[in-house]
Amino acid sequence: MDFFHGQESLTTIQWILRAVVTFIFLLIATKLMGRRSIAQLRLIDFTIALILGNILAHPLSDERLGLKGSIITTSVLTIMYIVTVLISLKLEVFKNWLEPSPFPLIKNGEIIYKGLRKARITIDHLLSEARKEKIEEIQKISLALWEPDGTISFFLSPQLQPLTPEDIQVIRKPFSIPKVIIKEGKIDFNELHNTGKDINWLEGKTSLLNVEVHDILIATIDLQDEFKIYLYN
Repeated sequence: MDFFHGQESLTTIQWILRAVVTFIFLLIATKLMGRRSIAQLRLIDFTIALILGNILAHPLSDERLGLKGSIITTSVLTIMYIVTVLISLKLEVFKNWLEPSPFPLIKNGEIIYKGLRKARITIDHLLSEARKEKIEEIQKISLALWEPDGTISFFLSPQLQPLTPEDIQVIRKPFSIPKVIIKEGKIDFNELHNTGKDINWLEGKTSLLNVEVHDILIATIDLQDEFKIYLYN
């Protein structure tokens, strides 16, 4: 455990052990705090990520620093983070401070300059984000909201939104994901059983299509019992 404490110098094995211990510890801490993508980071998430990265980086680059202090500090910060999140779930005022409600930047085709100042963004940035959503004119936007994670949600005017099956009273088939019953030439008997089919049914289908199971890359079946296969090459 010498690698755990500060040393004048570390061997290659000790450096590797430090990296392994730090990596495993950081995985555990991240698991406890919950996982979010960069775009989903809230103020507190971003703050904690910066602090933890800085704390754990130093012992991995300076042999004179031990891991004990970094791990204790990280553990305390992780606990404080979890407690803060739990408090925010209980106290509405604290939650609104950490994760404020979205506010409008555009309403009924008109830019709200007060919202731009509050979000600290320019009109050029707003127009750029609109272009990314394939919106070339502000007048087409019924509502644009500045979200807590720093993104902008755009909603087109109702007359410009595409028709949906509900609008023209068309009944759509229920959504379903086809079950993969053969993958890379091997039968998934659990999935086959879950679809209510058996090996005799599958053999009948492959025989009808004149293919062998080992020649099938993927075979699927949906709720309508439609059987599809994708062969190698």
